[in-house]
Amino acid sequence: MGPVDYLVIEFRGDRMTGEGWPILVDLVDRGVIRILDLAFLRKAEDGSVSGLALEDLGADGVELEVFEGARSGLLGDDDLAEAAAALEPGSAAGVLLYENTWAAPFAAAMRRSGGELVAFGRIPLDVLLDAVDGEDAS
Repeated sequence: MGPVDYLVIEFRGDRMTGEGWPILVDLVDRGVIRILDLAFLRKAEDGSVSGLALEDLGADGVELEVFEGARSGLLGDDDLAEAAAALEPGSAAGVLLYENTWAAPFAAAMRRSGGELVAFGRIPLDVLLDAVDGEDAS
């Protein structure tokens, strides 16, 4: 199995257009990722949180049925509550848990040869852009 990551993507107001759906479907179709869990939340102005069904989302012509059943059970109620706590009132969010299937063969080869992952991290986009801008200035 490849590394597993999660994303919580917040949409404020009515800005969830569905533009990203075809790209997500393409990533799955090409075997780049495998969706393990996919859930949607809405946080009301009063702070209350409710789930959203796929049919409640803007799909822009994409058949969202392909995401039905994307529930491995790894993403639990505690995880969704933590995701909801990060949201601003009046927003909605998609919570995606996915396997990086592209990395599975590499990870398996490293384990077979005695390798062990001892550190992992991400460089925030704003830090990366600042670094690139700094290089361009010099």
